Amino acid sequence: MKLSVVIVNYNVSCFLEQALNAVYKALRNVDGEVFVVDNNSTDDSLTMLAAKFPQVKLIANQENVGFAKANNQAICVSTGEYVLLLNPDTVVEEDTFEKCIRFMDATPDAGGLGVKMVNGKGEFLPESKRGIPMPSVAFYKLFGLSKLFPHSRKFGAYHLSYLSEDEIHSVEVLAGAFMMMRRSVLERVGLLDEDYFMYGEDIDLSYRILKGGYKNYYFPETRIIHYKGESTKTGSLNYVHVFYKAMQIFATKHFSQKNAGAFNFLINCAIWLRASMAAIKRIALKLLLPIADFLLVYAGMLVLAHYWSNNVLAQRHSFYPDYYYYAIIPLYIVVWLVAVALCKGYKKPIRLTNVNKGIALGTVSILLVYALLPETLRFSRAVVVLGAMWTIIVIDLLRYVLQRLHVKGYDLETTSRRRIAVVGDAEEGSRVMELVRMMEPKCEFAGVVVLGDDAPQTEYCIGKLSQIRELLPLYRLNEVIFCAKDIPTHDIVDWMQQLRAFKVEYRIAPENANTVIGSNSIFSADAPYVAASNAITQPAHRRAKRAFDICSALLLLLFLPIDVWFVSNRCGFVGNIFAVLAGRKSWVGCRLPGNVKTAQLRPGVLFPTDALPVPDVSDEIVAIADELYMRDYSVHLDMRTMAKGRKRLGRK
Repeated sequence: MKLSVVIVNYNVSCFLEQALNAVYKALRNVDGEVFVVDNNSTDDSLTMLAAKFPQVKLIANQENVGFAKANNQAICVSTGEYVLLLNPDTVVEEDTFEKCIRFMDATPDAGGLGVKMVNGKGEFLPESKRGIPMPSVAFYKLFGLSKLFPHSRKFGAYHLSYLSEDEIHSVEVLAGAFMMMRRSVLERVGLLDEDYFMYGEDIDLSYRILKGGYKNYYFPETRIIHYKGESTKTGSLNYVHVFYKAMQIFATKHFSQKNAGAFNFLINCAIWLRASMAAIKRIALKLLLPIADFLLVYAGMLVLAHYWSNNVLAQRHSFYPDYYYYAIIPLYIVVWLVAVALCKGYKKPIRLTNVNKGIALGTVSILLVYALLPETLRFSRAVVVLGAMWTIIVIDLLRYVLQRLHVKGYDLETTSRRRIAVVGDAEEGSRVMELVRMMEPKCEFAGVVVLGDDAPQTEYCIGKLSQIRELLPLYRLNEVIFCAKDIPTHDIVDWMQQLRAFKVEYRIAPENANTVIGSNSIFSADAPYVAASNAITQPAHRRAKRAFDICSALLLLLFLPIDVWFVSNRCGFVGNIFAVLAGRKSWVGCRLPGNVKTAQLRPGVLFPTDALPVPDVSDEIVAIADELYMRDYSVHLDMRTMAKGRKRLGRK
């Protein structure tokens, strides 16, 4: 037997099924065996294994014995020349085992081997290669110096960040998610230390391999997807406590008494520091937005109150008292912000309707109290109303800016639905599409992207994989599902990396499974499908389109001295403004004459394809863009197209 694969499972049935599908594909040309050690899972893991993978050598524990002991159970009864410890939340490439075995066979001093790991977005995981956490290395890691100076051999020693992620290197520590070892080496240095329940056992075993006279290698010529890079909350206090306690076991076992004492003191300081920083961070994040709201609203209210006092009240020989500015106005703002909080306006993701409800509630409360006050304390209802309008504008604008800047933790809750493309052959793509159609209600399906130019076309087909860079913005897709049956893992990872700039979510549909798996999320067929409707023919949308044309044309005319510097053809731009006002043109319309006639649209200055990032598109893409524009029309589409194609507003 050449290879024994050992997977320890605990309540991750769907991930395990995907991992085993990939493992058996990778074993097609390898003499191997697969062990699954189940640590008393309460999900359907055992049922799934019996139904779909009867060839697996199963060890079903009656309690959770921990990662190290569970692996040792399988290693002791395995027979392979090489032993691979593999996490269930991984997906290996089809030739991973062959490449790794060839390297190990050709490298006699290799005791252990790790591979390049990427997360569910195709991003490199730094734990693919690590150094021994000596006291100085741990200090640099714990106090952030490794992040500040990643290319330094001194400060970047924990993740060996100074070494290229694309070259083979001799490293110190292998990741337990994928750890291939020679059986002869394990017989010499021993199995995993069962003093570790979780975390640290891979560092301990890697260190003992080095002390046994062998080397550990980082091998990036094959890759695996490891979802733990996203699904594990490594910032949680529980994780920090468990992980660093494992480091204390390692220090006590392998360092001198003096160094171990210093290391353990450092670890305890780190745990308390992390706990304190986490508490401070939580408080700061909760207060940061209300404080910013208060300052921005207060600045505007001061300007507004001074203006009203100097230009309105002064005519009546009256002025606001000084305490109005530093007491009454702040009191108004506090009432508004408390009302926003009561209406869950600070709950994340942020919902602007809740924010505005809170401001409206606060305004009504202020005016009601105002009506009950004596005449001497009634200052000006106009300032309250105008201040409320200013508050809505500035608070909404602040949140929109934070959203556009992609500031983490300040996302707006949108009503937009998931727009999904399934990538695969027509048959498998249609099967997965049926799963998607029955997902949660917020899922708006786009279609199937077939693999080859000669692939059979179906009613659901929206294009070919070679066109996916055009299809993503064209259909405004925010999620891509790869069919594992049709696409090799190697190609899936390649596409994840190539399409990273589009910021879409990636998921994988395992072969013959009724699940769609992403990083830390699993979807199953349990929700209705909501279809899109044709909107351009609806009278309300046609009126809204004409109103937008007129309003935008008037604004462009008002700021004409500034606008002309942002268009290519200035004379044509001025002519287009008046043509739109006269109703001869629309700012955005279909590109194909037949569609213009069918939808009874005015000729457009811009076309739906002007919103795409690519300058030249095929006739097929033009037709699809027109169809989507007519089907999904909204004023927002016109605004988006004008923003993207502003240089072409002078087109004749």
